[in-house]
Amino acid sequence: MKLEKEYLYHEFIQRENEFSRAAYRPEFDFYLAVMQGDVERVKVLCEDAFSNKEGLGVLSKNPLQNLKYHFAITAAMLARYCIEGGMEMSDSYSLSDFYIQKADVATNAEALTELHNVMCIDYTKKMKGLRKSKITSMPVAKAVDYIYDHLNTRITLSVLAEHVGVNPSYLSRVFKREMGDTVNGYIKNKKLETARNMLLYSDFTAAEISFILSFNSQSYFTEVFRKKYGLTPSDFRAQNLFSNELDNPGIRSKNRH
Repeated sequence: MKLEKEYLYHEFIQRENEFSRAAYRPEFDFYLAVMQGDVERVKVLCEDAFSNKEGLGVLSKNPLQNLKYHFAITAAMLARYCIEGGMEMSDSYSLSDFYIQKADVATNAEALTELHNVMCIDYTKKMKGLRKSKITSMPVAKAVDYIYDHLNTRITLSVLAEHVGVNPSYLSRVFKREMGDTVNGYIKNKKLETARNMLLYSDFTAAEISFILSFNSQSYFTEVFRKKYGLTPSDFRAQNLFSNELDNPGIRSKNRH
C-alpha cells in the first residue's frame, strides 16, 4: 500500500501501469515538479530530448517551427503553474517572454532542446527559492523539503522532528514563527493545493486523490477541501473543467513539454 502511494505520487506516469486507478498524465508530473521546486525531479524529466518527445502535435509543417510553437506552449504553461505556486505574475510572464524570444532565434532543434532544459530548471530553482524565502533556520528548511517530498504519506510532527533532528516542541515553535502556520496546518494546506491541481490537471477521482495524499478519509478530504475552496472536490472539478480546457489548450494532450 505504501509503495503504491509512493509510486503514484513520485513516479506519476513514467509508464502506463495497471494499478486500480488512472495514472498521472506526464505533463502534470512535469509542471507540478517545477511548481514545487523539485530540481532533481525536473532534471530527470528533462533527460529525454525535447526535440524527440513522442506525441508532440503538428502545429507547423516546418519541423523547427513546430518545435518553437511547442516551446512557447511549455513556456506559457510554466508561467501559469508558477503563478499558481506563488510567483509574482509579472516575474513569471517576463521570464516566459524572455525564453520565448530566445527560442524564436534558435536555428536548430539541439539549441531549442538546450534552451528548453535551461528554462525548466530556471523556473524550478526560482520556485524552490520562493518556497524557502521566509525560512531562516536549517531545521525548518529541512522540514519543508521533507513535507514536499512526502505529501503522499501521513506526516506527523514527531516524524518530522526526528527527520530534522530536533525536539518536536522546538520545531513546532520555530516552524510557526518562520512559516506563519502550524506544522499540521501547513501540511494540510500543501496537500489541499496539490489536490486542487490534481482535480484540474489529472483524471483521478476525488476518492483516488484522497487515498494518494493520505487524508484520513474521503469524507474528511471533502470537508477540508470545501472549507478551503468553497466547493466539494467533485463540484470544483465540474465548475472548472470547461474553463480549464479553454484556458489551457493542449494541457490534456500527452507529452507537451
